[in-house]
Amino acid sequence: LPKDGKIVPFLSDFFDFAIYIDADEKLIHQWYIQRFMRLRETAFRNPDSFFHRYSQLSEDAARAIAEGLWANINLKNLRENILPTRARADLI
Repeated sequence: LPKDGKIVPFLSDFFDFAIYIDADEKLIHQWYIQRFMRLRETAFRNPDSFFHRYSQLSEDAARAIAEGLWANINLKNLRENILPTRARADLI
């Protein structure tokens, strides 16, 4: 229970069946970086895209940005919000 004693429902409380796809953190990281670099060559090329700025960077600069996004946003989200839901899954 939270410190104030109030029960806070989880989103998964409203599902009949929850699936958690378990993958090694290193593989998720590798997938994220590869996906970012691939999108840089495809969807990010659209001048109307929010991400267009990444298509204009050198490969090294884009990879550094992707690593920073992974470390500061995606990895944090994985550890703080996604991994804790594993125990609530019906199928892993």
